[in-house]
Amino acid sequence: MTTAAVLAALATACGLGSWRFTTARWTSRAPKTAILLWQALGVSWGLASTGAMLAFAVQPYGEGVLHGLVSFATGRSPREPWDALHVVAMVAGLTALAVLVAVLLTAGVQTLRARHRHRTLLALISHDDPVLPGVRVLDHPSAAAYCVPGLRSQVVVSQGALSLLSKDEMAAVLAHEAAHVRERHDLVLLPFAALRRALPWSKVVRDAQAQVELLIEMAADDRARRYCSPRRLATALLRFGTAGAMPTPHGMLGVGAHNLMARVDRLLKPVPELPVSLRYGAVALSVTLVTSAPFLWIYQL
Repeated sequence: MTTAAVLAALATACGLGSWRFTTARWTSRAPKTAILLWQALGVSWGLASTGAMLAFAVQPYGEGVLHGLVSFATGRSPREPWDALHVVAMVAGLTALAVLVAVLLTAGVQTLRARHRHRTLLALISHDDPVLPGVRVLDHPSAAAYCVPGLRSQVVVSQGALSLLSKDEMAAVLAHEAAHVRERHDLVLLPFAALRRALPWSKVVRDAQAQVELLIEMAADDRARRYCSPRRLATALLRFGTAGAMPTPHGMLGVGAHNLMARVDRLLKPVPELPVSLRYGAVALSVTLVTSAPFLWIYQL
């Protein structure tokens, strides 16, 4: 079996795995493990899909993808003559790779710019509150609570949220936002948002992004309930949902109003964590997926 066929099979397996993964029920029992597996599926699918086309394109050189591309770029003559299919595969593979890289960089740059503008705006319209040290407060009647990730991260709440929530509920919400900042969930979401831009028509990509968004919220909930009562966090989420919370600004991570009931049920009716053996198995599968596609880019089968 050629490298192109193996990479194509890996890409197909990752695609089918992603489709099945969107309906999996165990993910809520181990959100961090599920996030890791989602990232592995995304990286492997991208490398395998583009690699399969490029491996077929450079097959006449009788080398791996990277060596074949170097040979092509340096003008070396292939061992076998090229035909139209190899040319099409080369154009398609390089185009797909360029698009994936471009949308990832574009999404990253746009997110950084949005955060910079928002920090500048916050410096003008928000203020510190001695009751909530380290938190910026917006004088806005709607309920809002979100974080601005990055090296100069900030947690922001509105006056409406302070009026809506009790002291314990606000502490739970702040613990949730601090978890987003500490675990850099913005970096987890970035490649999925970029892939959504590249493939806006794909239901699998759309569902994958939605699942990862839910999983990072669950992961933040898990970390927050180490420092607060799960019931307080659940009631805070319900209050945000019923009060019509203000939308989270672009590039930020907030409490949000999506999938609230799933999160509330999980907080109020906790299920047993996924067994350690299964979690280790998922981590091993993630490592295998992430290492297999780059390995096939280097070596010719």
